[in-house]
Amino acid sequence: MKNFESTKNQPQEAKAANSKPCSFLEMDNYDQLVGKSLFMRTVTYHVVGKVEKVVGTFLLLSNASWVASSGRFMNAIKEGKLDEVEPLGEWAVNYNTITDMGEWKHSLDIGQK
Repeated sequence: MKNFESTKNQPQEAKAANSKPCSFLEMDNYDQLVGKSLFMRTVTYHVVGKVEKVVGTFLLLSNASWVASSGRFMNAIKEGKLDEVEPLGEWAVNYNTITDMGEWKHSLDIGQK
């Protein structure tokens, strides 16, 4: 992971916003994602799954699904509501293609829809 900018020269309100707990800010390497369920947006598609292992530049996922349409993004992340999904089972994602990601706090047993 890249080092995050220091808050040393930021205004007080920016420092306060950056002080909220975020597990990604605690990460030193991708191995710390093992065991986490994630929603990831790559340069070409979206996927959810549980990280089982990191091999080279790949996150090996279990119970993964391709998210063809997340619908309203806030509802997807907050409530786990996805519009169009295709189960994949085991899947590998090259972490160099991930544009952003967040913890998926919902069931991964989504099924096809």
